[in-house]
Amino acid sequence: MIREQLAAGETGSFLVWGDPALYDSTLRIVEQIVGNSSEPIEYQVIPGITSLQALAAKHKVCFNSIGQAFQITPARRLAEAGFPEGVDSVLVMLDAQDSYRRFVDQDLHIYWGAYIGTPNEVLIAGPLAEVAETIHRRRAQLRERHGWIMDSYLLRRNDKG
Repeated sequence: MIREQLAAGETGSFLVWGDPALYDSTLRIVEQIVGNSSEPIEYQVIPGITSLQALAAKHKVCFNSIGQAFQITPARRLAEAGFPEGVDSVLVMLDAQDSYRRFVDQDLHIYWGAYIGTPNEVLIAGPLAEVAETIHRRRAQLRERHGWIMDSYLLRRNDKG
């Protein structure tokens, strides 16, 4: 498309949902395009509000509790390693397998959101044991309706609200 749609001197762009620094494939794809191009391509990355920042803002919460650490992780790492030691909050992205359901027996609170910042935005929050199945069903409905889903969530230990 770059070769066919852009004339010399024109500018193209990729709009990335969230922050390309947090999604491990976006910048690699751009680097492959640049590396495979017979013409020189210059690019820049313009930071914006991350999808995780938008999630926290919509739920009106902070990433962490006062004085506590937090971790950002893809869901596959959460599923493999469990809730990390030494942190009270985990921000999770790319969870096609509903990994949060593995933790319903723990005292966790979840702040979940899909399509944040769009007219299709959906937010669900509450004790994980109480809302996990609601999120699971809603997620499946949204994926079916839209053909895709972009969601993320914050899991927090012993949340008091």
